[in-house]
Amino acid sequence: MLALRTALGRCLAGPVRCGAAPLGACGTACSPFIQTARCYARPVRRKRKDIPSHLDDLPPTMLKKDYASVPVINSVDDVVRRLLSLEMASQREKVKIKTQQLVEKVRRSPSDNGSPEVQVATLTAKIRTIDEHLQRYPKDKSNRRRMLMAMDQRKKILSYLRRVRYDAFENTCKLLGIQYTIPPAYNRKPTKRWLVKKAFCIKVFQEAQKLKAEKLKAEKLKAEKLKQKSELKAAQSKETPQSKETPQSKETPQSKETPQSKETPQSKDTTKQGDTCVVARGGQPHQAL
Repeated sequence: MLALRTALGRCLAGPVRCGAAPLGACGTACSPFIQTARCYARPVRRKRKDIPSHLDDLPPTMLKKDYASVPVINSVDDVVRRLLSLEMASQREKVKIKTQQLVEKVRRSPSDNGSPEVQVATLTAKIRTIDEHLQRYPKDKSNRRRMLMAMDQRKKILSYLRRVRYDAFENTCKLLGIQYTIPPAYNRKPTKRWLVKKAFCIKVFQEAQKLKAEKLKAEKLKAEKLKQKSELKAAQSKETPQSKETPQSKETPQSKETPQSKETPQSKDTTKQGDTCVVARGGQPHQAL
């Protein structure tokens, strides 16, 4: 076993020190077993998968965005036209043209550059470009983070558009090929602590409702009692006869004889030393001369 390991190591190491030809240079110097071991020791090259791109539908003869509106472009040479076409363009220039195409599908007017539909189209082109990049390089964390942020922003804009203009929301999703899923109303993971807290809150709410019902019942009874008292007072006031003498019909103390009408002690015949008093009609005494 040790000899086999030594021979295998020499074969994998390469040529011999003594200036001999390397093993495997001639057909008789290398056995099939050693050749298999050499092939196993070589690194395996993975073939790149053919990832479909959203830029494949762009024709290679299409001119770049900056040169498409130049009037002299039709009279230039074929070589120059090929250099200014998408065949020689970079990835960034292709993405610009693709973004412009998506924007043209959903914009409201030729001067519309900031509506929610245009923002969704721009973010869609960005998301699809980064998604293709991540399929080739799945360990690129920074671009994955950018893609997730763009997806969250697009989701917010779509939810706003769905709430405000539903017909525009449906048209945008249909033209851009977006599959929108409605988020759940509440997606919290139920834990033991959360369940206990929820049960306690429900119990507190039920007790508060009971106290509120009792309070309303007591107020209702109090209102009924006050109503009964007012009705009883009204009935008693109706039963009393109106023919009875009112307090005004009774003799007032003024009708009685006042103390002035009585004979005062001065009205009596009094005799003084050498003077006589005569009582006048008004009851006031006059001294006689």
